Amino acid sequence: MLFTVLGDLSAKGVDCLVAFQSLKFKVLDMRSPLLNKLSVIFGPRPPVSWLLLCFVSVLALIAVFGSSSSNSFDSVTSTPVPEIFTNYRRLKEQAAVDYFELRTILSGSSRQRELGLCCKERENYVPCYNVTANLISGFKDGEEFDRRCEVPRQGSWCLVRPPKDYKIPLRWPAGRDVIWSGNIKITKDQFLSSGGVTKRIMLLEENQIAFHPEDGLIFDGVKDYSRQIAEMLGLGSDSELFQAGVRTVLDIGCGFGSFGAHLVSLKLMTLCIAAYEATGSQVQLALERGLPAMIGNFISRQLPYPSLSFDMVHCAQCGIVWDKKEGIFLIEIDRLLKPGGYFVLTSPTSKPQGSSTSMKKRNMLTPLEQYTEKICWSLIAQQDDTFIWQKTADAHCYSSNKKNDVPLCKEGYDAPYYQALVPCITGTSSKRWIPIQNRSSSSDLSSAELEVHGNPEDFFEDLQVWKLALKNYWSLLTPLIFSDHPKRPGDEDPLPPFNMVRNVMDMNAHYGGLNAAFLEERKSVWVMNVVPVRAHNTLPLILDRGFLGVLHDWCEPFPTYPRTYDLLHANGLLSHLTSERCGLMELFIEMDRILRPEGWVVLSDKLGVIELARAHATQIRWDARVIDLQNGSDERLLLLWQRMNYRWHHNVGYAPEFRQCAGKILVRSKSDQANDENSHGYARARAVNMPRSESTLYG
Repeated sequence: MLFTVLGDLSAKGVDCLVAFQSLKFKVLDMRSPLLNKLSVIFGPRPPVSWLLLCFVSVLALIAVFGSSSSNSFDSVTSTPVPEIFTNYRRLKEQAAVDYFELRTILSGSSRQRELGLCCKERENYVPCYNVTANLISGFKDGEEFDRRCEVPRQGSWCLVRPPKDYKIPLRWPAGRDVIWSGNIKITKDQFLSSGGVTKRIMLLEENQIAFHPEDGLIFDGVKDYSRQIAEMLGLGSDSELFQAGVRTVLDIGCGFGSFGAHLVSLKLMTLCIAAYEATGSQVQLALERGLPAMIGNFISRQLPYPSLSFDMVHCAQCGIVWDKKEGIFLIEIDRLLKPGGYFVLTSPTSKPQGSSTSMKKRNMLTPLEQYTEKICWSLIAQQDDTFIWQKTADAHCYSSNKKNDVPLCKEGYDAPYYQALVPCITGTSSKRWIPIQNRSSSSDLSSAELEVHGNPEDFFEDLQVWKLALKNYWSLLTPLIFSDHPKRPGDEDPLPPFNMVRNVMDMNAHYGGLNAAFLEERKSVWVMNVVPVRAHNTLPLILDRGFLGVLHDWCEPFPTYPRTYDLLHANGLLSHLTSERCGLMELFIEMDRILRPEGWVVLSDKLGVIELARAHATQIRWDARVIDLQNGSDERLLLLWQRMNYRWHHNVGYAPEFRQCAGKILVRSKSDQANDENSHGYARARAVNMPRSESTLYG
């Protein structure tokens, strides 16, 4: 009977995929309570007489209604073709979903269990950083803060929940200057004890932390400090830094990101790195402000960036003793700096007891001058407590060094994924050895600079593809933002909310085309371009284009705090990981950890792996929608949405292994759920379906 239905429908010109809808309902009807009652009345095997009577009745009904049904089908076939396919795309999408559900029903597989929440102590959980365990293992002198993912993680899967007082961050650029204090883990004592050129310009007000860089009463000189650095480089103002070749800056120990926020306003891509901190994290606060940052510590291991990555490295009271370990920290900075790049160091401003400031400077600079001479650096400026060294633009300087205290690394050595620090110089034989002062003045790379990485036409075509893809992504996200989102614009801002998304991660960045498309469309975002360690290493190209990026193994957690990105994007990453040693479920749990509540995920991949990803998304309580790209391939788009109120309104429990934390049994009562609901601004539960967009992707 089921095959007859399929044959009749296809014979009448209806898309065969739509037939699965009827097939699904028939299978569901077979499992209906009515059939169960009939089986109770007649038993598992009804009498033959009843079967014959039913068969005769069906033949009679066919004879009576045959003509009318044929007329109805004739009316369908006589309908104009445009009307038949008006909603073809919607029907096809729904048919694909129905087919997936039908296959699940026929196979008899039950729905997988949804994951529970982690305990409260894991609200700011960062895997791979366990200071206590590292100290017990004997690591010290800063190495206890190193990243160690080789230790197996114990416990069952669970979802990191936001703090009780968590609120959706303000839209950019307001969110740069005002953040919610409940969104980060920091104490008042850390406010009072914080100091330095980038830390003292914030105020704690009730449930907010406010930054007022232009307030004369508390202005800590960030703009003056930036202008001072520019003048020390021989420039008229800091607005000339870009034309002088400074486009990417690595800010070590960035405080709370105020210096980086100022450089970002000058169109300089500034990445903050700092060691892991359980509370008062510089990285967490910078990301909460919408500023680029990630956890990074090079006490014993290299940072995950290739050689010749940054134009300037900045350290303002960053806590690193640069003359320790035979100057190996300076050698790591030399590896990261581009030829002709600058190292800016600001020493502590407080005077030590019993010694003068001049004596302190002399004691500090003497060993630094010795080590910097060995690696061909020149001290080009000194003013007050700030010193600027410049890396040589002559690659032969290292080999012609008479002392030869720092040898060159072996040819082709550049594997910087958390490898041990090496006391040798890298990058001198690279084709990318181009002094920053000799680069083109425009923001785009010249043809000659692109040829170092491959065919320039390939990069141009890649940009055109991603410009079109970004427009389609935005057409899908815009109705979601307008329909049901805490940051949706009001009547005073009816235009598409281009400032809704700030922190973006491209998990498989390729050439950085998505980042380039964002810049072309003048979106107010920054992109962390991630290049998987087992993929073709395109990170040097991404960094040379003035973008930010990092190498990462997606079989491991990403070095960031929970709730730090608004949008995650991955093209082809899932197919890449299916051949790796890790599973997709671990990846989805990690994505859930680093995604902000009410954030989005856009995945593009083959149909089979997209179906699997959709099943995982339901386990972690995301809204999911599969979209056919209409390009004739088996590639599909999976749009995911992490709704913050979902976890409070569906009686989500804690994972069994995490019910007992810090000696307390965690039980969620109805009053707890009501308090959560009120604290997040939700007066009642809302079950809003994701609105559909009828725009066709990729033409």
